[in-house]
Amino acid sequence: MNDILMKNRKVLIAAPVHPVLTEALATMGYEFIINEKVTQASALEVVGECVGIITSTRLQLDKALIDAAPNLEWIGRMGSGMEVIDVPYAESKGIRCIGSPEGNCNAVGEHALGMLLALTRRIAVSNTEMKQGVWLRDENRGIELENKTIGIIGYGHTGAAFAKKLSGFDMQVLAYDKYNPHLIPQGITNCKNLDPIFENADIISFHVPHGRATFHYFNETFLAAMHKPFIIINTSRGSVVSINDLYNGIAAKKIVGACLDVFETEPVSKMPAEMAAQMRELITLPNVITTPHIAGYTFEALFKMSKILAEKIYMR
Repeated sequence: MNDILMKNRKVLIAAPVHPVLTEALATMGYEFIINEKVTQASALEVVGECVGIITSTRLQLDKALIDAAPNLEWIGRMGSGMEVIDVPYAESKGIRCIGSPEGNCNAVGEHALGMLLALTRRIAVSNTEMKQGVWLRDENRGIELENKTIGIIGYGHTGAAFAKKLSGFDMQVLAYDKYNPHLIPQGITNCKNLDPIFENADIISFHVPHGRATFHYFNETFLAAMHKPFIIINTSRGSVVSINDLYNGIAAKKIVGACLDVFETEPVSKMPAEMAAQMRELITLPNVITTPHIAGYTFEALFKMSKILAEKIYMR
């Protein structure tokens, strides 16, 4: 009987995971189908026998895929952001949806800080110049973060992690979270709306999920509301920042710098022609730092996310 149960308890692993997770699943009696490159179409053919699915952003766990898995008991998300899962529909069918945002929030916070310092202290551009044999000191005079005001929009795991990294820089930190303002601790200004951020921020950092309410959160209206020239950081979701409005803001010198780890379409090579042309121009600018969606993609984060998922699956 136990052998039959074990053979039928299959899990599709559609994301890179650490062995700590696969070893834990094996101990719990699961078999797994590992396919990090699985497509939406091919997933439909294999999920019918699965009781669990582990994904990152590769699969959309929509109604069609969920319906194709009549034995599904749980869905595990490597990382933060449950937008790849139709959570209400899954839960209506008794399927538990499990995230692991605690696992990569430190990595994202470190990355956001690293990009910000690379930009403000001109580390990235001067490093490139040095490799080309160019020595420029006055042209690469940077600015300090001390006494600057930063607005953190979204104070979940990653927003809080970034704020923690900033705590030693003697900055004024303003935070706005529409849904969980109670999470914002003392020592950080808890904004009831965006007005204090619009008025005072030198730097804006987005830490919000993908969704209807956050699609093009940064847009022409947001840009116009900002009182001072500012730096923008986005390590959340690409759809949060309109590339067109970002491009226009930089062209108008209202945005004095940008740090981008995520983009409206990824990779950049798959962008529509006009958007791709804007991105190619932005990437070449000395006041723009870009990375290929790696903020939460450290070796340590892979281990932590895998371990957290294993623990949550076991406790379910």
